[in-house]
Amino acid sequence: MLTAFAFLLALCVLIVFHELGHYWVARLCGVKVLRFSLGFGKPLYLKQFTPGGTEWVVAAFPLGGYVKMLGEQDDQVLDADLPFAFNRQSVWKRMCIVVAGPLANFLLAILIYWSLFVYGMPGQRPLLDAPAAQTSAAAGGIARWDVIEQIDAAPVQTWEDVNWRLAKKLVDGGELNLMVRTADGRQVQKRLLLNGLSGNDLDKDFLTKLGLLPAKTAPARLGKILPGSPAESAGLQVGDLVQGINGKRVADWAAFTEVVRAQPEKVLLLEVLRQTTTRSIAITPRREVVEGKSIGRIGVASDMLVTAQYPFAQALIRGTLKCWDTSIFSLKILGRMITGEVSWRNLSGPVTIAQVAGETASIGWLPYLLFIALVSVSLGVMNLLPLPILDGGHLMYYMAEVLKGSPVSQQAMEIGQRVGIAVLVLLMGLALYNDIVRLLG
Repeated sequence: MLTAFAFLLALCVLIVFHELGHYWVARLCGVKVLRFSLGFGKPLYLKQFTPGGTEWVVAAFPLGGYVKMLGEQDDQVLDADLPFAFNRQSVWKRMCIVVAGPLANFLLAILIYWSLFVYGMPGQRPLLDAPAAQTSAAAGGIARWDVIEQIDAAPVQTWEDVNWRLAKKLVDGGELNLMVRTADGRQVQKRLLLNGLSGNDLDKDFLTKLGLLPAKTAPARLGKILPGSPAESAGLQVGDLVQGINGKRVADWAAFTEVVRAQPEKVLLLEVLRQTTTRSIAITPRREVVEGKSIGRIGVASDMLVTAQYPFAQALIRGTLKCWDTSIFSLKILGRMITGEVSWRNLSGPVTIAQVAGETASIGWLPYLLFIALVSVSLGVMNLLPLPILDGGHLMYYMAEVLKGSPVSQQAMEIGQRVGIAVLVLLMGLALYNDIVRLLG
């Protein structure tokens, strides 16, 4: 039920935003809009707010929508309404109306990214495990608990950033330059060869093949000090690495918290590495009762979780760049598919989209919004493709009209329509086949 609801909600948001783009610009250009429909088929809801105004419709089949504009070929068109017909507008106005739908999808993605960057996007710090032998990471000198800070001079903060940068790198090719922070705090440049990897690995676990694996455990490094906590009173600071307690070595964060929880109101002597200096700090965990059990707490959190948060204006710039970056990447992937450099298995259909909608919604609203933004960009890019049945195809006709000085012939448009439908059906069939293959494992 969650998957179905999340999928339908995402569809409605994406379709409504796309069609509102067409609707708003059509009205600005003086075109009369006869119907705005969410879905196809039999109307389940129809409302006309003013006599002779736009009909607002919710139809039975929700996989799509349309905006019907007045055309002089429509039956019973009054002479007084002819100036408001779509085909009576200049070619530039018609181009603006057609391109407004995909641009609305890009705008939706920018608004989502902008909002999330202002709110703060949480993620897991890219802390690495020891790489498997015979991998590029092992050959490049990656060690356990290295933290990736830059990929090809571009800063990364979370594993999501790392996945995105590496996916782009697989498509573009070449070697991989990483800036990592080692367990002892040094910043070191690492170079990884992408031998044996290509864009065809995008649908596989390419991180494992590279040897870049998320760490199963984390060092006892402090990422947050709570105000008024024993840790603040004792003088602990963000970035401190706890190496020992009462003379015994601390292996990782789990071992550190286990000792603290087991000894409430007992003085602990922590051996802490702060930058390059080792210090001894005494601290007494505060006693708290959780589920009837007495435990010790000092008011600290690991540095494994980070939040990417930016000021208002900077978040808008980052959101716009994120949308642009995603659009270009989508076009590159499509181009590599056409040339055979990237497998067509990367093409996803409605089943996979619905599955991901349900998965992200079950995790939380932040991942779900990111999913909607990504699909919105993909929808915008797809609709700008020069296929006659899509917005990009109509845009292609109007550009041809600008160049030749007269509209494209009706015969040429009908032929293009048939070709466009054939290509679109082929792509949809391939995407559905990929969905079925994924479902079967």
